[in-house]
Amino acid sequence: MTASPTFDVEALRADFPILDRQVNGHPLAYLDSAATSQRPVQVEEAVRAFTRHSNANISRSVHTLGAEATEAYEGARARIARFIGAPAAEEVVFTKNSTESINLVAYAFQNAGVEKGSDPRFILGPGDEIVVTEMEHHANLVPWQQLAEHTGATLKWLGITDAGRLDLSNLDEVVTERTKIVSFVHVSNLLGTINPTEQIVRRAREVGALVAIDGSQAVPHLPVDVSAIGADFYAFTGHKMLGPTGIGALWGRSELLAAMPPFISGGSMIETVTMERTTFAAPPARFEAGTPPIAEAVGMAAAADYLDKIGMEAVRDHERDLAAYMLRRLGDVDGLTVVGPRDTADRGATVSFDIAGVHPHDVGQVLDADGVAVRVGHHCAKPTCIRFDVNATTRASAYVYTTTEEIDRLVEALDKVRGVFA
Repeated sequence: MTASPTFDVEALRADFPILDRQVNGHPLAYLDSAATSQRPVQVEEAVRAFTRHSNANISRSVHTLGAEATEAYEGARARIARFIGAPAAEEVVFTKNSTESINLVAYAFQNAGVEKGSDPRFILGPGDEIVVTEMEHHANLVPWQQLAEHTGATLKWLGITDAGRLDLSNLDEVVTERTKIVSFVHVSNLLGTINPTEQIVRRAREVGALVAIDGSQAVPHLPVDVSAIGADFYAFTGHKMLGPTGIGALWGRSELLAAMPPFISGGSMIETVTMERTTFAAPPARFEAGTPPIAEAVGMAAAADYLDKIGMEAVRDHERDLAAYMLRRLGDVDGLTVVGPRDTADRGATVSFDIAGVHPHDVGQVLDADGVAVRVGHHCAKPTCIRFDVNATTRASAYVYTTTEEIDRLVEALDKVRGVFA
């Protein structure tokens, strides 16, 4: 097994009981972590301990359980802030997932023009431009399409090269003085490409545009420092980083969050309320109406603890080795074409591929019969599939608990696919 020398993958796998499952009479080989990661017992135990001993609502009660719940929730916020290098815990807004985080930002642009005293940086109209890329997950494309329709702004995008990299040859022509927001994916969920944040952020700064980054596939897999990246907003989610579902986060610069209107209104996000009008609390409370996902936040913080114990550099090293091994082994499969970068430079251990003459759903079913779990479909990145002239792909994605033996099992099962559909 090829692994980073800084942690023992086999010992780590003992923290994930689900990996001991048998599927269709075979040991589970879980290669679908880009969709959702498995959770270690440490995360499950943190959630269980909170639920058993401190379960209460936050910021409402003076009793002991309420105080403990508030401390746990705000402690989780501070933990996540440290994990991503945020300057202050108050710059982290808990959301349901990355999708909600991105929609929160888009909503600020959509509503700024109708509210008195709106920050001009968020006001969009005809002649203004929104820039994305052809590589986006639908979560970072559809909200901007909707925003363009509602405001009359123009949606533009950076293309993809044949090698699966962003085409930045016309960056200066796409991102112009008319651009108000540039939003792009840090790591592609379909191609595995790690994008050059520095170059894109620098160009956005030259024209005075704001920058939002979808970090859903980056935060779990490589060291992320939002301060060093220099963007204005950064979205990510818990369930891809060993944490629970139903919890995500948006990091935003404090002065920008303070200028944004609330996304959802109701309890807990107010300053004062009368029958005539309401004033809103400062961020992050302004964006966290109602009872938040308290136990899930505790679990997300525990996931950050777990990853930091491994070390994100070690995680990155391990996955770089796995990516190299997977690309090499998949190259032995007749009729298989990798969709995305075919080398390990600036790419993660998520590999999508097409097998000539075989639909990905058929591939997935044959693999599942051998206990190998992969993802099939367009992976919520339909424009990327169109760019590479495929309706769908099969995607194998590795994580901290993945071994080269599991990749060998993937390749062996793919040989069976060729046999069944020859």
